[in-house]
Amino acid sequence: MDEESRAWLSDLRSEGRRREEAIARLHQLLLGAARFEVNRRRAAMPHLRGDDFDDLAHQAASDALMAVLAKLDDFRGDSRFTTWAYKFALLEAAVRLRRRAWQGRELPVDPEQWSAIADSGSSPAADVERHELLDQIQAAIKTELSPHQREVLLAIAVNGVPIDVMAERLNTTRGALYKTVHDARKKLRSGLEDAGLGSEPGGEEAER
Repeated sequence: MDEESRAWLSDLRSEGRRREEAIARLHQLLLGAARFEVNRRRAAMPHLRGDDFDDLAHQAASDALMAVLAKLDDFRGDSRFTTWAYKFALLEAAVRLRRRAWQGRELPVDPEQWSAIADSGSSPAADVERHELLDQIQAAIKTELSPHQREVLLAIAVNGVPIDVMAERLNTTRGALYKTVHDARKKLRSGLEDAGLGSEPGGEEAER
């Protein structure tokens, strides 16, 4: 571990004024990272104002600070401490922005994107085959999955709802939703294989 990283850990694990000053420095570092990520993404959110972006950056920095302090023992020195901590702020800022983008929007739980998936622009014969495959997949989703699995899979894998947004709306965790999607895909794959078909759409994206 480099000397600077050891100093950060020592200061953050100390007590009194030394620790308070280290936490203040860390918060400033994380705020800079959060502002960088917010500014990088702000063009995609034209409905927000300057104050909104700054508020989001501060919220992300505060959340990242709590996360870093809680995970100090996880730092192994594979990179500089500042680089490691910086990533927490980037992640929190991205999560905050995704949540804000979906704020007030109803989560789509019906397969809105089936037509886009089906419209491949290929030959008429291939389009017919593709539509038949999607019909089989939709039928499998209705018959093989539980209502909760169906809701989560369609929202995340087909309709593109960010998994952290879905977790917030359902009052659950990302990990729980990843498991739901994994189990749903496993059920679908088994059902489709029994029917002599391949895999379901959006499968690889849902794992990310």
